Amino acid sequence: MSVAVIVSMHMLRTVLIVCIYMLQAAVIVSMDMLRAAVIVSMDMDMDTLIHLLKGSLGSGILAMPLAFYNSGLLFGVLATFVIGFICTYCVHVLVKCAHILCRRTQVPSLGFAEIAEAAFLAGPPAVQRLSGVASATINWFLGIDLLGCCCVYIVFVAKNLKQVVDFYTDDHWDLRIYMVLMMPVLIAINMVRNLKYLAPLSMIANLLIATGLAITFYYIFSDMPALETRPNFSTWHQLPLFFGTAIFALEGIGVVMPLENNMKTPTHFVGCPGVLNIGMFVVVTLYTSVGFFGYLKYGDETKGSITLNLPTEEVLAQSVKVMIAVAIFFTYALQFYVPMEIIWKAVNHRFGAHKLTAEYIIRTVLVIATVGIAAAIPNLGPFISLVGAVCLSTLGIMFPAIIELVTFWEDPGLGRFNWVLWKNLAIILFGVLGFVTGTYSSIDEIVREFGTNVE
Repeated sequence: MSVAVIVSMHMLRTVLIVCIYMLQAAVIVSMDMLRAAVIVSMDMDMDTLIHLLKGSLGSGILAMPLAFYNSGLLFGVLATFVIGFICTYCVHVLVKCAHILCRRTQVPSLGFAEIAEAAFLAGPPAVQRLSGVASATINWFLGIDLLGCCCVYIVFVAKNLKQVVDFYTDDHWDLRIYMVLMMPVLIAINMVRNLKYLAPLSMIANLLIATGLAITFYYIFSDMPALETRPNFSTWHQLPLFFGTAIFALEGIGVVMPLENNMKTPTHFVGCPGVLNIGMFVVVTLYTSVGFFGYLKYGDETKGSITLNLPTEEVLAQSVKVMIAVAIFFTYALQFYVPMEIIWKAVNHRFGAHKLTAEYIIRTVLVIATVGIAAAIPNLGPFISLVGAVCLSTLGIMFPAIIELVTFWEDPGLGRFNWVLWKNLAIILFGVLGFVTGTYSSIDEIVREFGTNVE
């Protein structure tokens, strides 16, 4: 065999060996990249899940024992899971419609109000001219809902601080004095126009709420009475108050679309099990547990916030009231940001060169208005129920059903026997029932409380 052939064979073998090693390296790198991609995707999903929990877990959890007081133990458990299922299903409907409308309009993402506008624009000719009204209605309901939450927060903070201060002083100030004293600080905090500067307040609030809830559970589970001491069902008259409080606590639809739009893999949000399903199951389970055991512990003495039932003479319980009051106080600024943005976008074109001054004036007026409303309705329980019944039964239940009807009306259609139509009509009727009965019962309770205080 010639030297040339031998050299050629050695070169060929060398090339083959190099190719094999390169192939192995490519496979290893590909596997590492795939593994890294999966890990990143899991991290992104976990981040979204955490944000969903933070957005859904608010002050409403502290009002769940009062919801169970208005429903009874057994009925409260069943009804909370039913309402949780309906709210979760309506979010699925909204996200599904968002995906369809994004494809139709060739845009990457849509917000809640934008979904409604796109649905009506692409819907039947009879509703196309209502697209602007649909978008504005959702924005205004979101604004009213969040400003209503701000009013609830003011009542909550004032009541908790009053309990602590009253224990150490003989001068039992009126609840409204605490609200007025909070107002200058609230105005100052809400002069902050950039959300990133409020992030530290959010971190502090989360830490304080987590610590306060842990200590609250300690009190709830000490000396627990027997199940037989509490009714499984309350009265039909009280059920609308349960509905309003429960939906106020459970409904986090305002955070859903921003979270879904910012996911790296949006299909993971509504998949099976999916971020949404896992998050809402955790939220509903936690809220049910707090409501069940809180009402079991305090029975007919259950107040609008479970923290108000904690002993007033113990320093540990007092620290919980102060911690959660401070946390909710900080949360006010975060809740205030969204309605302020909605209102400012609607009116900023009217002020010409004086926009900055006008914005600060509007911020001040809105804070004063929320304090005024809170002072006028200082009863926490019916106030929470009223906000839930008016705003969240519309935003979380009725609007998603209406949007799906408009989106599906012509393409892809309403299905066999028009089942999409009948299903959504049933959901809308459920929302209307909760809206009407919850609003009536809440206002009736507020009027009766006001009459009692006047007398």
